[in-house]
Amino acid sequence: MENTVDALLKQAVDHGASDVHLKVGSAPIVRIDGELRRIDGYEPLSPTDTEAFARAMFTEKAEADFAETGSTDFAYGKHELGRFRATAFRQRGSVSLVLRRVVPGSKSFSELGLPKSLERIAGAKSGLIIVTGPSGSGKTTTIASIIDWINSNRGRSIMTIEDPIEVLHPDKRSVVVQREVGVDTADMAAAIHAAMRHDTDVVMVSELSKPDVARAAIDAAETGHLVVTSMRTSDPGDTINRLVSMFPESQQSVIRSQLASQLQAVISQLLVDTGQVGQVLACEVLTNNERTQEWIMSGDDNTFLIEVIKEGAFHGMQTFDQALLDHVLGGSVGLDSVLPYVRNTHEVKAKALAAGISI
Repeated sequence: MENTVDALLKQAVDHGASDVHLKVGSAPIVRIDGELRRIDGYEPLSPTDTEAFARAMFTEKAEADFAETGSTDFAYGKHELGRFRATAFRQRGSVSLVLRRVVPGSKSFSELGLPKSLERIAGAKSGLIIVTGPSGSGKTTTIASIIDWINSNRGRSIMTIEDPIEVLHPDKRSVVVQREVGVDTADMAAAIHAAMRHDTDVVMVSELSKPDVARAAIDAAETGHLVVTSMRTSDPGDTINRLVSMFPESQQSVIRSQLASQLQAVISQLLVDTGQVGQVLACEVLTNNERTQEWIMSGDDNTFLIEVIKEGAFHGMQTFDQALLDHVLGGSVGLDSVLPYVRNTHEVKAKALAAGISI
């Protein structure tokens, strides 16, 4: 069997894998329908193998970052393979790699299982849209879908600022400019500030992970831009609190005021195994109204906010429990599969029982 990274990735693509794990001492591992499995026909990888795979894929910036810090994120792609988001890092003295396949094109909201309220959210002229969830929950896919919806339905000037670029967006009704950190711009925060001088309507920022990037994104929203971004947080309450905590205590009341004014929505998501083959997407959606603003300004615990979301269907809101119950009632997943993810087990069971679902 040809032992090159391209041959390995082609086999992973042919098997429908979403992710590829390469580490010393193990045969290549792929994730298919949420489950990890080893690829047949490969011997355990040696330090020389993984080092060669990394060197074959590294960009100039990735190689420099890896030499300096021992880890790097980069994009790798070829016409016959497609595009991958890659991470390389050292562990126990050897090189490990994790690659996530970026499927070409963007699916619609309905194809992804996103709530219909996303159309109204994506149609906003300004403000801040934050997509959240753990790694592997589909944040990149959801953001790409939002950008594609705007691109297809609005005549806007869109700029994406990514590290690295993961999904390519050809011009449709909108004009899309895509900038990659380390290639087209040295600094994400500076690129956001520059976007405000480039007749840009929509700014997509791949992740709010640093205070200067968060500050620039909030400023952009406040100056009339629609900012679409992500955070690795679990739910809307955790997202707002984590964002506020990035700033010194002396600035937090101002940040809360800006968020109360500029937040369009927080879309938190997780993927749930169906118990058979595949996964379903469950979303918790917080949109902005007077009660949302009250919670943001007060900084109270999440109990009040969950009630706001639970009672906010008119404003396009839904809790994880409501989304998961809808999947159960729709027959796409069994009750036992969703119970580990719900907040109020008793309530979900009672509603399922009332709908005729056996417990």
